[in-house]
Amino acid sequence: LLTCCCASAFWTTLSPDFVKLSGLLLASLFAWYLGYIFAAHVPQESLSTSIAYLQDIGKKPVLKAPLPKRQKCDHWSPCSPGSYAYRVLSGGGKEKLAKICFEDELLISEEKGNVGRGINIAIVNYETGELTSANFFDMWEGDHSEEMVAFIENAPQGSLLFMVTHDDGSARLKSNAKKLVEALGSKEIQNMKFRSSWVFIAAKGFKLPDDIEREKINHSDSKKNRYNGWPAEIQIEGCIPRNLM
Repeated sequence: LLTCCCASAFWTTLSPDFVKLSGLLLASLFAWYLGYIFAAHVPQESLSTSIAYLQDIGKKPVLKAPLPKRQKCDHWSPCSPGSYAYRVLSGGGKEKLAKICFEDELLISEEKGNVGRGINIAIVNYETGELTSANFFDMWEGDHSEEMVAFIENAPQGSLLFMVTHDDGSARLKSNAKKLVEALGSKEIQNMKFRSSWVFIAAKGFKLPDDIEREKINHSDSKKNRYNGWPAEIQIEGCIPRNLM
């Protein structure tokens, strides 16, 4: 009876932490024993294969979304197969020259070395999409306004005309030249000022759709512009249907 009482008192005096620790040790020994039994009965090749598979999971490359396909003239979305893609840019400071892109081909650009101060014009055969001629007309030095008039008038019927300024395109631009461009559909040529950025597309012998970008203008303002008196870049882009003639 004394022995039973002593044993009962001993277990009663054990702390809860000791009981928890004892349970944890017993559980660990039991888990180790189960693992030993499992390893003894599972073939070594199957175990090695499983480990190798788990290691390979971390080595597999992360799949990435494919880069968007580049479109003609750097459009965000492609033109339909029955259309011509175009983009015309002007301005962006003294160092950024004018650019005319048509069907992903630069007709006038710094890269081609055929862009100049004044009004740059590219003429394209509408039916073939081929460049007919390109030139620039300095409107700051010399008298090139009449040359520009002749260049436009000599463009064949069935032509697309792309016009863009670099630097100044207004100082020596004469009234008859403005009226000629206005007759082609320009609404801004009469508003040209010193170093205005101006872009415009026109057609001879057919009519362009009303819903495409045809013209933009931006005036130089030393108080607002970040390019010290040079206007910020402007551009127009779009798709010209090929069934207008």
